[in-house]
Formats: sequence, structure tokens, C-alpha cells
Amino acid sequence: MLQYRYDTQLLIEGKNLSEAAISDYFEKNFDGDCLLAVGDESLIKIHYHTNEPWKVLEYCASLGEIFDIVVEDMDRQSRGLKG
Repeated sequence: MLQYRYDTQLLIEGKNLSEAAISDYFEKNFDGDCLLAVGDESLIKIHYHTNEPWKVLEYCASLGEIFDIVVEDMDRQSRGLKG
């Protein structure tokens, strides 16, 4: 059984985005692992494993426009099912 079930990935398009500030917020406010927040002031790519992807989406949407959203169920995938 996986500790964090959902692989959550998306892009955030906005202004004055900060990789460091986003990473810090994730670490303080979300339970998960495998955080990747990379990009520049106008576009950030997020990758995160969590059991509550809706919280990640809500936060990221508060920073700018979110798109290319993918939430995959890694538990289903590990059992050979479509995620």
C-alpha cells in the first residue's frame, strides 16, 4: 500500500511566481512527498504525491491559472488498473 495515493501534476501560469515560496507552502501545509516545483516567475510546473489532490489544486488555482492537470491514482496503477 502506498503512503500517498495520488500523483498530482499541473502547470501554474501567473505573475511573480516563486518556486521557493510555493515549495515552502507545500511543506508547511500539505501532507505528501516527491514535491517538484520548477519554473520561473510566469510558469511553474508542480509534481506532488498526496492523498488530498483537491487541496493542491485549490492552492495552485489561487496563484494563477492552472492547466495541464493530471491526477493519477498510483494505487490502481500498481494493481495493473487504469489510474
